[in-house]
Amino acid sequence: MGKITEIREGKRNKKRVNVFIDGKFALALKVETVIKNKLRVGSELTDGLMVQLVGKDNAERAMDIAVRYLGYRPRSEAEIGTKLRGRGFSEDVTNNVIARLKEQGLVDDTAFARFWKENRETFSPRSSWLTRRELRQKGVADEVVNQVVDTGEDENNAYQAAQGKARRLRAVDREIFRQRLGEYLKRRGFNYGVINQTINKIWQEKVNSNPD
Repeated sequence: MGKITEIREGKRNKKRVNVFIDGKFALALKVETVIKNKLRVGSELTDGLMVQLVGKDNAERAMDIAVRYLGYRPRSEAEIGTKLRGRGFSEDVTNNVIARLKEQGLVDDTAFARFWKENRETFSPRSSWLTRRELRQKGVADEVVNQVVDTGEDENNAYQAAQGKARRLRAVDREIFRQRLGEYLKRRGFNYGVINQTINKIWQEKVNSNPD
């Protein structure tokens, strides 16, 4: 292949360097990779070593991207895969990264589904049907979704979801109250039976707290 004639620090990313062979740019590598492989000006770089270094560097870059992506919130396996493929990584590299993340306990679709469900229940309660749909859209398998999401929680979730909206409807009559609260709960995926029961319960609480 040739000899390394220059190793130059990257302009945008100080953790990467540009490697030049016989005066021409050859490849970009992580500083750690250069140190680990004892690359320096004057080192001979064969075709085989070049392929090996590029492969390892791709795998490490993909891993770094995945870990940063996980830093914002937990992710499903499918989300990680979509992210990496969108950044141009091959299927093999993507699958290997996901396997490494699973081994390290950083990716777990069951844990992710529980996180998603609990987050929704805490900050934006909705129906089990809607939560199931969201998880499927994120690539979580049906058996995991069925294991985590329980339809029996809809009544409580509807009641929790309706609390804030009901407080903003204090000055309206019963028909408008039913209409607006019903539309609100419908957008969150609850069925008619749960909606009707929830509205009746909250309306009665409203009446009891404000007797004439």
